[in-house]
Amino acid sequence: MTGEVIFDPLLPLPLIWALAVLAAGIVGFALWRGLAGWWLRGLAAMAVLAALANPSLQTELRTPLSDIVVLVVDESASQRLSDRPEQTARAVERVRAEVAALDDTELRILRLGDGEGDEGTLLMTALSEALAEVPRARLAGAILLTDGQLHDLERAPALPAPLHALLTGRKDDWDRRLLVQNAPAFAILGEEVTLTLKIEDQGAVPKAMGDTTSVTVSIDGGAAQSYRVPVGQTLDVPVVLDHAGQNVIQFSVAAEEGELTERNNAAVVQINGVRDRLRVLLVSGEPHPGERTWRNLLKSDSSVDLVHFTILRPPDKHDGVPVSELSLIAFPTRELFLDKIDEFDLIIFDRYKRRGILPSIYFDNVRNYVEKGGALLIAAGPDFAGAESIYRSPLADILPAEPSARVIEQGYRPEITDLGRRHPVTEGLKAEAGGAWGRWFRLIDLLPKQGEVVMSGIDDRPLLVLDRVGEGRVALLASDHAWLWSRGFEGGGPQLELLRRLAHWMMKEPELEEEALSATAEGQVMTIIRRSLSQEPRSVEIARPDGGTDRLDLVETAPGRFGATYEGPEMGLYRLTDGTLETVIALGPAAPREFEQTIADGARLEGPVSATRGGIVALSDGMPDLRRVREGRTAHGRGWLGITPRAAYLTSDVTIRPLAPAWVFLLLAALLSLGGWLREGRR
Repeated sequence: MTGEVIFDPLLPLPLIWALAVLAAGIVGFALWRGLAGWWLRGLAAMAVLAALANPSLQTELRTPLSDIVVLVVDESASQRLSDRPEQTARAVERVRAEVAALDDTELRILRLGDGEGDEGTLLMTALSEALAEVPRARLAGAILLTDGQLHDLERAPALPAPLHALLTGRKDDWDRRLLVQNAPAFAILGEEVTLTLKIEDQGAVPKAMGDTTSVTVSIDGGAAQSYRVPVGQTLDVPVVLDHAGQNVIQFSVAAEEGELTERNNAAVVQINGVRDRLRVLLVSGEPHPGERTWRNLLKSDSSVDLVHFTILRPPDKHDGVPVSELSLIAFPTRELFLDKIDEFDLIIFDRYKRRGILPSIYFDNVRNYVEKGGALLIAAGPDFAGAESIYRSPLADILPAEPSARVIEQGYRPEITDLGRRHPVTEGLKAEAGGAWGRWFRLIDLLPKQGEVVMSGIDDRPLLVLDRVGEGRVALLASDHAWLWSRGFEGGGPQLELLRRLAHWMMKEPELEEEALSATAEGQVMTIIRRSLSQEPRSVEIARPDGGTDRLDLVETAPGRFGATYEGPEMGLYRLTDGTLETVIALGPAAPREFEQTIADGARLEGPVSATRGGIVALSDGMPDLRRVREGRTAHGRGWLGITPRAAYLTSDVTIRPLAPAWVFLLLAALLSLGGWLREGRR
C-alpha cells in the first residue's frame, strides 16, 4: 500500500493563484507599514488558500507484477545444420532454469520456423510479434537464440529493456556454395548462351582445401558432365539448348568433408528454349487446290522461313519452247538436297512423284537427314499409289506405311483412332460448334509397317501415320483433300490446329511428346503430368532435397494423360522418375535464401543489440548467466547477461480522503487573523 498527497482545487487554479498573489501583496504591504501581526495574517491567508486547494491523501493498494523475459528461438532451416539443434535445445533449458532462479520473473518462448516462400529468417518480425503481446512496463529483457543470419533487420523494434543474442554454431564451421550470378530466361535453340557462376567458401576453410573443385552439369536430368573449376572466381559457362520449351539446367559442386551442408552446393536454372526461325522446304509435285493451303498455312507464321518449289515443267515435257525463253526458275536440286539440306527443320513433299528431277542419291540423302534428326512430311496424292510413287525410292526404308496401289475416291469423314485419342497430335481435336467434320473424297490405301495410326478414313483405313526414325520423325498423310477443311466444306474441320500440332510434334516440342514426364510448380505445389500411349497404371518416385523419397500414384485425367499434385515439404530440387523417364523441378530456388549464408555470425545483430546495451555471446564459448542490472547500465559482461527489473504493479484499489475538514482550515484562518489583530492592538 502506498500513499501520496494530491490536490483537488475548489476554485479554478488560475483564480487561486490570483488570490495567492493578492494575499502576498497585502502581507507585503503590512510588512512595509511595520504591522506587528503581518506574519499571522500571512499564515491566515495560507490557511484559506490551502482550504481552497483541497488537499487529500490518496492511498493505493498495489499488486506487484512479475518481470517478463522474451526468448525467440530460431528454428529455421539453417538452424538445423550440424549440431545446432542440440545447442539450441540446451540453451533453451539453461535460459529456462536461469529465469526460474530469479524472483518474480517469468519466461515467454516464441519459436520461429521458415518463412513462406523464400523469405528467409524473419527474426525481427517474430520479435515484434512477441513484444506485441507483452506489456512494455513488464519487459525486463529479450534474448534471440539464433545463428545470426536474418533477413528482416529493418523491422527491428525499439525495446525499453536489453536485447541479447545467443549464437549457435562453431568457430571451425565452414561451407562451400554455388552461386548463379547471371542466367537468361530465354535462349535461342542451337545458339550459345553464357551463364555466370561462382563458387565461394565461407567460414574457417581448412587449409587442405585446394583452389579448384569439381562441378557437374546436367540438362533435364540427363547424363552429367564434370569439370574442374577454380574456387572464388566468376566462371562463364557456355550452354547450347537442344530442344524447345523449358530446359532445366542443374549445376552441382562436389561435396567436401566437413562442410556444413550440401544444400547450397547445387543451383538450378530454368531457360525457355525458343526457335529463332523455322526453315521449311515445301516441294509440290504439281499444282493442285491443296497447294495454296499448305503455302498459306506456312506463310501465316512469321517465324517460318518457307522455301517452296512447284514443279511445273518436268524434264520429260517436250513443248518446243527454247530454254532461253523460259521464265521458270530452275529447281536447285543439288543446293537443296546436298549442300543445304541440314539447314532445314522440316521437309514436305506435297503430291510429289518421281519424274527424274531428283535422282535416288538425293532421296538417300533425305533419308540420312531424317535419321540424323530431321523431319519429313508426306502429303500423298494419287501418284503415291502408282509406279512413280515416292515410295519407290530409298525413302521406303523410313516411311511407316506402304501403298497398296489402290486409290479410293468416295466421301468419308476423317476419324481419330483409339490410339489417336491418346496421342498429343490428335488428342481433343473437335469440330467447330460441336458438329461433325466435313468430308474428304480421296484416300490412298496404305498397308502400315510401323509407327502409330492416329487418324483413319474409310473402313478404318490409315489416314495419318506417325513414326520415329533414328533421331528424326516422319508423318504420312494418305490424302490430298485436307484443303477442303480450310474452305469450310460441310463445316470444315480443325485443319490449322492439326497441321500446327503435326509440325510441332515433328519439331520435337516437349508439350507434344507422346511419352513424357513433366512437372510444373506453383508455390510449393507441383503438378505432375505423365503422357503415355499405353493404359498401364502409372506412379512416380519423388526424391526430395533432404534425401528422402516419396511414391505417388498417378490418376488418368484424360486419354493418354496421367496426373497428380504433390506439395513439397521444403524448397529445393526434386527429382521425379517413373522407372523409364526422369525429370527435375525446382520448388523455389535449389538453394533457398536460408542457405546463402550458413556460418553463424552476429555482425548483423550488433546494431539493435548495442542500442539497448545488450550483448552477443557465442554458445561455443559457454552459456552465460542471467543477472539483474539497473536501468541504463551496461547489461552484459564476461560470462553474464543482464536484465532490467521493471517493478511493474497492478493497482487493485484507490482511496482518497481529505487531509482535514474545510471548517478546520477556516477556524485556523480565523484564529490566526484574530491573533494578528490582538497583537497589533497591544501595540
